[in-house]
Amino acid sequence: MATVILATAIGWSGMASAQELIFRGNRAQAPSVEQYMKQAGPQTKAVPHGALKIDGQQVNCGTRPTVLNPKFDSWGGAFPGFVILNTTRIQGLSTQVKLYIYSHECGHQFIGASETKADLFAIRRGVRWGWLDAQGMEEICTFISKLKGDAVHPPGPQRCKTMRAYYRELVHGTQRASSGMNPHTLGPAN
Repeated sequence: MATVILATAIGWSGMASAQELIFRGNRAQAPSVEQYMKQAGPQTKAVPHGALKIDGQQVNCGTRPTVLNPKFDSWGGAFPGFVILNTTRIQGLSTQVKLYIYSHECGHQFIGASETKADLFAIRRGVRWGWLDAQGMEEICTFISKLKGDAVHPPGPQRCKTMRAYYRELVHGTQRASSGMNPHTLGPAN
């Protein structure tokens, strides 16, 4: 109950931290897309699942819609059931950084409040879906390394180090798998 009161008091549209409280607390108290958009204001727009394109590339977060909110206080956010993108803040970022932001927020839908796990979800998705390469990983690290961190986000350089290591693990595992080698035993794949 305190989560709903706090989220309502601080305003869902203006506080990315409200989403953290809900993901860590009672998900049943999260706003619906309609409630969020009413609170956030008329500048918001809901995009149904499967209809969003980022720089021409179609993206999705399962069956969840995305709310475009140019006044959201971060690049992106998530409440259980939908993803939020700040269309103003992501302008000028590279396509791979935009896809990372979207995928990170989508990751919260599947793994909860952990920022590190959401980062790794985004990196794994980028490798599997083919939009993340070494240059994109560097662009993500340049972007994220500027962030100091807070009570729930590790400092950007630490996040970058973790994501780089995971990216290398995924890419080298993919290369071993495509070379006919089992990535866990280095023996032939069955």
